[in-house]
Amino acid sequence: MLKSIILSGYRPHELGIFNESHPGVEIIKRAIREQLLLLLTEGLEWVIISGQQGVETWGADVVFELQQEYDIKLGIITPFLNQQERWNDAKKEKYDMMIMQADFVDSATKKPYEAPWQFIEKDKFLIRNTSGALLVYDEEQEASPKFLKRLIKAHAETTDYAFYEINAYDLQLIAEQIQEEKWQDY
Repeated sequence: MLKSIILSGYRPHELGIFNESHPGVEIIKRAIREQLLLLLTEGLEWVIISGQQGVETWGADVVFELQQEYDIKLGIITPFLNQQERWNDAKKEKYDMMIMQADFVDSATKKPYEAPWQFIEKDKFLIRNTSGALLVYDEEQEASPKFLKRLIKAHAETTDYAFYEINAYDLQLIAEQIQEEKWQDY
């Protein structure tokens, strides 16, 4: 049974998204929502993120919306303490609100930033402590999620770890669906 998943993917700049009103945000949120609704029927209870900007924070927004109708929890396991300290004020404010709403918050390394190893340790910790992962990622547009994907794929080869991916094709279908809905509203 699928109890908990990691939700991760692109950072906003990796997608050319520089503000929350970008149409891509709505598309990604819809894709995440649809996948989480399917996973809820398989027993999903927890969505775990590391609190990174982009797919993870958009996914948190989706979880908070779903919590109004479903019994689903959000856990945030950061790679290190105070990861938001160098972010601008708007990003810090959104992050702080997310942290306050989350059902569980902790740090994988329990210390401030020291080096990139903390991201790897966070990924390993999350994989060991979840039953699956959902990545918004496409091989055609390689970026930072490729490292997490490699670890997930290696783990899934020797275990029954579930792996789900939302790729560019999936996002295109959602975009077309949204466009069609907008045309029908006229």
